Amino acid sequence: MCSLAAPRLWCHTCLSSSRFEVRNELLPPTVYLRLKRKPEKRLERWFLKAGFWDSIASSILKNNNATETMVPPSTLHEEEGEEPIPDQLLLADRSLSDGTQEQIIFSLTGDVDVHALQDLCDKVGWPRRPLSKVAVSLKNSFLVATLYSITKSPEGDEERKQLIGMARATSDQAFNATIWDVIVDPSYQGQGLGKALVQKLTRALLQRDIGNISLFADSKVVDFYKNLGFEADPEGIKGMFWHLPF
Repeated sequence: MCSLAAPRLWCHTCLSSSRFEVRNELLPPTVYLRLKRKPEKRLERWFLKAGFWDSIASSILKNNNATETMVPPSTLHEEEGEEPIPDQLLLADRSLSDGTQEQIIFSLTGDVDVHALQDLCDKVGWPRRPLSKVAVSLKNSFLVATLYSITKSPEGDEERKQLIGMARATSDQAFNATIWDVIVDPSYQGQGLGKALVQKLTRALLQRDIGNISLFADSKVVDFYKNLGFEADPEGIKGMFWHLPF
């Protein structure tokens, strides 16, 4: 899924466990996906399948996997057994074959250099957009999640930080959020980083009492998102697009 395309041009990125497949078309079919929910009659609650929660946290939301939505959205949702996602989280710490130490860091600080993001988009073949607009889109996003690779030389005298993944969410900060621009560096695909990126961004939204989370996906990656708890065309709802006439 991608919203980085110019008018009438869409770019699609496969986020399965295999390598990304990138292609550009005019108005290709997309599927509206929303995180599964089941409303009660009296209380505004959303119930998520236990399998989805098991994949992103242990012992979270013990009471029927329910999330209350009746507290102010500006307050993190705190249930017994659940800890808010920190601004930075270590996902991996490993030694490479040349002795270099590498850490993979998930971050919610929104610290993104637009030039680094453009380089990342170039790697997967996404069409370029004006950097000024890219900066505005990041600034106006509710949450911006990133993945960084931080490497240290064997001697420990050189450190390198590289943007290897990003996803962002727009929101009314009360009820609804939409995830956009999920991207992972091709050399880091197939390691579960795309899954971790979407899961942790989704959990961060849920902890802010935003229960209606949606995205638009190419038909080739629908199963990827279904495995993360999303469902296609919930209750018959269809995603619709307006575009400039030819």
